[in-house]
Amino acid sequence: MFVTINFSKHRLRWIAGVLLVLIVTGWYFWPQSAPTVKNTEHSSSHCGDVERLLCPAAPPMQGEDVEELQSRLKTLGYYTGPIDGLYVGKTVEAVKTLQKQKGLSPDGTVTAETWLSMDSPVTTTAEPSKSPTPVEEPKGTIMLVVDTEKNTLTVLADGKPYKNYPVCTGKTKTPSPIGDWTIIDKQKNWGDGFGSRWMGFNVPWGIYGIHGTNKPWSIGKNESAGCIRMHNRDVEELYTYIPLKTVVRVIDAKPFKLSKKKYILGETGQEIARIQMRLQEKGYPLHLADGRFGPEMEEAVRSLQKKHQLPVDGIVNEAVMAILDLMVDDTKINT
Repeated sequence: MFVTINFSKHRLRWIAGVLLVLIVTGWYFWPQSAPTVKNTEHSSSHCGDVERLLCPAAPPMQGEDVEELQSRLKTLGYYTGPIDGLYVGKTVEAVKTLQKQKGLSPDGTVTAETWLSMDSPVTTTAEPSKSPTPVEEPKGTIMLVVDTEKNTLTVLADGKPYKNYPVCTGKTKTPSPIGDWTIIDKQKNWGDGFGSRWMGFNVPWGIYGIHGTNKPWSIGKNESAGCIRMHNRDVEELYTYIPLKTVVRVIDAKPFKLSKKKYILGETGQEIARIQMRLQEKGYPLHLADGRFGPEMEEAVRSLQKKHQLPVDGIVNEAVMAILDLMVDDTKINT
């Protein structure tokens, strides 16, 4: 016996919708396999410069963006309280006072317009670029060098300086990633807090890049959450002649210590990039300090071990670290 079932178009759409929900939710809750790449950092991170809409709330909003707001308000003379990262009380009142004086709605809600209103009259430690947009683009292979101590970005063309820009780099607790990175993404108006242009890096443990800002007073300082901030007019100029796959070398000269006594093939992280840069300094063949312990780095380590008559296993151990003048912080050993 056969039963004929007739469905209206409405019911068919309803059934299809239910099936779609089941498929999607089933995929979402289905156990996913863990990634196989080992990371020497405890957790992923990102530049974090994306803007939150700060507003009075209960419980109060809190975070590094509130700390930055309080610091700026204190510099401008609107705020006298502690830098505690809590958007409440005197901080909210200071924002309302600023908004009223700047002709904005004094509602205590910190928008992009509120951030921009805090630019004048204070000047930054590094003057904005005054040179005009280049008439012709630099010739040859372009490379960018970001110095996190001088807070400068230098454009190199075939290894020769072409132009310098003032920038803002990461704070001590949210440092910019040291190493050699490649620009893999270019976008206009990427999001609030990123100004008018974004050029993203291939850092393996987080999202970092070069971008504009609505906090121009931070240029010339170490105040970002890891990204490289530029004046909007400067990043717009840079954006026009920097192609994808451009290498960006981020450097500093600060002393550092490693957190492990052994590093092996497959690991990634800031400490891997530091080791790679030291291998480069010692003359071992390594194209980029990209934070990835791959076959090229393993071969460089093997070359070092062979030269110094060590067991040739490609592992960065204490003997290799000693040759590279690297030290381990025994208080932070990651077992």
